[in-house]
Amino acid sequence: MSVYDFAVGQTNPETFPVEAFKQAAIRAIENEHEMFNQYPGALGHLRLRELMAERESQREGVPVDPHKIAITNGSMQSVTLVGQALMDGHDDIVITEEFTYIGTISAYKGIGMEMIGIPLDEDGMRMDALEDTLARLAKQGRKPKFIYSLTTYQNPTGTNMPLQRKQELIRIAAAYDLPLVEDNCYGDVHFEGDKVPSAFALDESPNQIYIGSLSKILAPGVRLGYLLASEPMLTRIVSKRFDAGSNYFASAVVAEFYRNGIWEHCEVTNPVLKHKRDLLIGALANTLDDICVWSTPVGGLFLWLRMPDDVDMGKLVATAGERNVFFMPGAVFHVQNEQVPYIRLAFGHVPDHLIEAGIPILAQCIKESRTSNEARKFSSLF
Repeated sequence: MSVYDFAVGQTNPETFPVEAFKQAAIRAIENEHEMFNQYPGALGHLRLRELMAERESQREGVPVDPHKIAITNGSMQSVTLVGQALMDGHDDIVITEEFTYIGTISAYKGIGMEMIGIPLDEDGMRMDALEDTLARLAKQGRKPKFIYSLTTYQNPTGTNMPLQRKQELIRIAAAYDLPLVEDNCYGDVHFEGDKVPSAFALDESPNQIYIGSLSKILAPGVRLGYLLASEPMLTRIVSKRFDAGSNYFASAVVAEFYRNGIWEHCEVTNPVLKHKRDLLIGALANTLDDICVWSTPVGGLFLWLRMPDDVDMGKLVATAGERNVFFMPGAVFHVQNEQVPYIRLAFGHVPDHLIEAGIPILAQCIKESRTSNEARKFSSLF
């Protein structure tokens, strides 16, 4: 029996560049084997940092200094290090979207931070709600340690913050003297439309902290990400790492693979991912258009689906699981773990035929899990 796994957020194994990566590994071993016997240090592989600086410079249109970049063990290490560096053990609050990546929730709560979520709309974090929250906290004499935001192809909602709102986010963070941590781990998984500049490209403040990843466009198993920050912020953050640096071998292989630039690989992978997104949306339109609403992400690996309030989530999870259909309930992405009528569907790694076959099964499960047959009472995602 087929397994319809829309739960796991990973990129497409069908487009992994097996031969090119193999040749990159051979070159890395031949050229850098002596360095494999040394610890890479806090910043990591220089050539990979140079390539990531070049990548960001080309995408953002501003010069990026590779000496302001630290290679990390996946972007989640960057996320955790930022929290550890900026917390001080007293009223440690982080502001983020009301729905955000489950790994970030686990990391920040795991190190003892309080997470305060800001409601979203179709353009991402709402700035009116952010200002209201910060003003309320200020009256209470409480100052968050930083704002963390997935502004681009947000996980789980798929929202993409437009330029004007991002500028407003920068303004608000500056007004309250808060570091702004922009996690752009999905930045290269782009399907259509204009690319909005990152916050660091719009603001030279030393309070700008930027996180990137190599998991979403290449492979999560290489466990490489990076952090971009100015001094003294960069040293403050990397001083919290105690691992003697990131995997030098993996860094050397990826540097060889990307030695002629990253965009050629993106041009291979992104059209395939866009095709999968379109298959998913088409299948949903054919089966759930009368009762559900969903995002149309212009990048990333996820679709956010809103269901009627009368869906029994426990029954839906059980019913779908019995039929080998898996997804992530919205509650796991809510910073307070509230039960909400949303699910996240990942599509990047799912074979086309399983998308087409699995969504009708999921649709039937949703319909069976309702406690009424009322018509849909909403038309927006939020």
